[in-house]
Amino acid sequence: QVHVVESGGGLVQAGGSLRLSCTASGLTFADYTMAWFRQAPGKEREGVACIDQYGMTTRYADSVKGRFTISRDNAKNTLYLQMNSLKPEDTDMYYCAAPRMKYLLPGLENHEYTHWGQGTQVTVSL
Repeated sequence: QVHVVESGGGLVQAGGSLRLSCTASGLTFADYTMAWFRQAPGKEREGVACIDQYGMTTRYADSVKGRFTISRDNAKNTLYLQMNSLKPEDTDMYYCAAPRMKYLLPGLENHEYTHWGQGTQVTVSL
C-alpha cells in the first residue's frame, strides 16, 4: 500500500551539489517523521538525516552535518535532501524511509523504519 520513490541522484564532482527528492503515497505524509539513509555494498545502512512531521525538528549524522539539509513539503507529499560540498565518501545508494508509527520521535535507528524506497544512486568523483 505504501509506496516510496526517490529521485535526483546522479554523478557529481567533489565539491558539487545534488538535491534528492522523495515522494510517499499510501500514508498521511504529514503524520510521519521521514528520514534519509544511505548504504554502500558490504557496509551497514547509515542514517543520514531525519525530520519530524512538521518539518521543525531535524537530526543529522555527524558526517553530513553542515553540508546536508533535510526538508519537506507536506502539501506535495515530498521529502528533500539538499547535499552540498559533496565528498567521494558520500558515494552511496540513498534511501527514503518512513517509520511504522505515526509521530515517531525523529531518529536514525533504521529498525524503526518499515517503508523504504528503491534507492537512488549518488556517485561523487574526485
